[in-house]
Amino acid sequence: MTDRQGVCAKRVEDFIPGVPYVRGWTQAKRGANALAEILRELGLGSDFPGLIGDVNINGDGIVRLGPVRPEAAKLLASALSTGMVRELAEREASPDRRGVPSPPGMPARAE
Repeated sequence: MTDRQGVCAKRVEDFIPGVPYVRGWTQAKRGANALAEILRELGLGSDFPGLIGDVNINGDGIVRLGPVRPEAAKLLASALSTGMVRELAEREASPDRRGVPSPPGMPARAE
């Protein structure tokens, strides 16, 4: 999904034969729909009017959030942080944590 600089490849403008664009777009659409549902539950549905599933030149699905107000971005960041803290607390409270991987970006717990 990334180019040589490690950033998202450009959006597809001209299709290349053999690239699975529909598969990538379908995955992106499902991801965008799932995010939209959660945003609606958080009362942020109207704050992300540009949320769409898309596909890049390589056929990778990408989700575009579109332009958002800074306050909406802060609320989304807060919701993500709260969810991460809750998930970590639930994992810590679990009687048997063996074999449970740490979330991405989080250090593994020493047993």
